Amino acid sequence: MIEATGLRKSYRVGRGRSASTVEAVRGVDFAVGRGEIVGFLGPNGAGKSTTMRMLATLIRPDGGRATIAGVDLLRTPAQVRRQIGFVAQASGTYEDSTARRDLVLQARLYGFGKAEAQRRAEAAIGAFQLDDFADRRIRTYSGGQRRRLDVALGVIHSPQVIFLDEPTAGLDPPSRVRMWQEVRRLRAEGMTVFLTTHYLDEADTLCDRVSIIDGGLIVAEGTPSDLKREISGDVVAVDLTRADVVDDAVDTDLPVATKLLAEQPYVRSSEAVDGTLRLYVDSAATAIPQIMRTLLGRGIEPGAIEARRPSLDDVFLAKTGRSLEE
Repeated sequence: MIEATGLRKSYRVGRGRSASTVEAVRGVDFAVGRGEIVGFLGPNGAGKSTTMRMLATLIRPDGGRATIAGVDLLRTPAQVRRQIGFVAQASGTYEDSTARRDLVLQARLYGFGKAEAQRRAEAAIGAFQLDDFADRRIRTYSGGQRRRLDVALGVIHSPQVIFLDEPTAGLDPPSRVRMWQEVRRLRAEGMTVFLTTHYLDEADTLCDRVSIIDGGLIVAEGTPSDLKREISGDVVAVDLTRADVVDDAVDTDLPVATKLLAEQPYVRSSEAVDGTLRLYVDSAATAIPQIMRTLLGRGIEPGAIEARRPSLDDVFLAKTGRSLEE
């Protein structure tokens, strides 16, 4: 449904001699199959939204090519728009309008007659459970209610592909889970879903496949399970933010503790993130007692030690040398 090869986009920033070129997307390749939920995962500024806006024909690529549902993005962008829906980060609704009125208007803008537009609006109100507030002013809606309306507007014309740009940004946990349910329902109805997110749990839970982008380049791609399997062994997180001194004569500076553990033979690699040291080990069960002996032997008592399986953030860390959470 989506195939992109070598997509690139740069921007000029500043003026005069201080002007410079920022490469937002530096040549990305990926493919999305029919009926998949594919996540574009990365930190703010990585190129997620720029890539999505190119695919949605909102901005023109500087180079590369792409097809959406078999339609060439550069040659026939108007035909691409008939195949897709797009939901931006910012809501496109009118504060003094209502959900019902906006849905009818959106359908009319896609060329449907009045009766068909009203039928589609009623169907969307039912499908997205907007009934209780469909005739209230949109200014009174909660964040979750607005976001459900945004997605309903994006699919009112039954597109083959729906682009969702940060669909749960700013929502509380219950509203996020509700949005995940709506996305799965769209996929069950035959739509292909392409979404951007910087939430690790969202990509892990919701997406069939993910592409991790950083600095305008895709650094990893695959199913969440496959990507995490690339990081073998276990992850041990050692909280050093509340390290207590057992022996006042021993230097307990956190960098010292970090260096001490990173040099141990049972640690394959390590990374310090916000006062927590992540240690990649073959087996947490055998490594944790050794970690405790090593730290206590130098008079350092950790605040906590946690063992877990590798996460998508660990994948990002392995590919880029820094944590996505940073």
